[in-house]
Amino acid sequence: MSTAADYDGVDPERALKYAVQHIKGDRAQIIEGIIEPVSPTWDHEAAAETIRDQIRPRARELGCVTGSGNLDLPGSSNWYIPDIAVVSAAQAKGATALLPQDTLLIVEVTSESNRDTDRIVKRKRYAEYHAPLYLVVDRQEQSITLYSEPGPLGYTRVDGPHPFGTRVRLPEPFDLDLDTDDLA
Repeated sequence: MSTAADYDGVDPERALKYAVQHIKGDRAQIIEGIIEPVSPTWDHEAAAETIRDQIRPRARELGCVTGSGNLDLPGSSNWYIPDIAVVSAAQAKGATALLPQDTLLIVEVTSESNRDTDRIVKRKRYAEYHAPLYLVVDRQEQSITLYSEPGPLGYTRVDGPHPFGTRVRLPEPFDLDLDTDDLA
């Protein structure tokens, strides 16, 4: 029989993040301490792929990869799996998880079940953990918003929301216009 003393020195944050990485058969993220399975629909994946296809060539030029790998938010009970993150290929090699500040861009595509999480919770946390660019593709509102210049109170610059069909400029280091026609 276990006693409380058996668990002295166990870091609950580390234990929770270890557990979520070892869920059999599914990927899951932790949002404010709640484990949520990641199971996007094909419609959701199509929207992410539309963005990924446009940024991938520039990401390669920058020596980066695009993916949906794990992002750790140390000191919190958060472990995110973004729809798309652009990270240095050198940092990605051999990494189990990266920090939001290690990214060049994070993209989240909303679903009915996670809309507020992507628009409110993740926006706040990504800014807090210094993700330089955060792009939200809001399928329910049919809009796209780019957040930049993270600060202690959140992102200090907001470009949008723009209706689908509007060209949205990704600043340096991307320096490209996203075509959002196919997101509708």
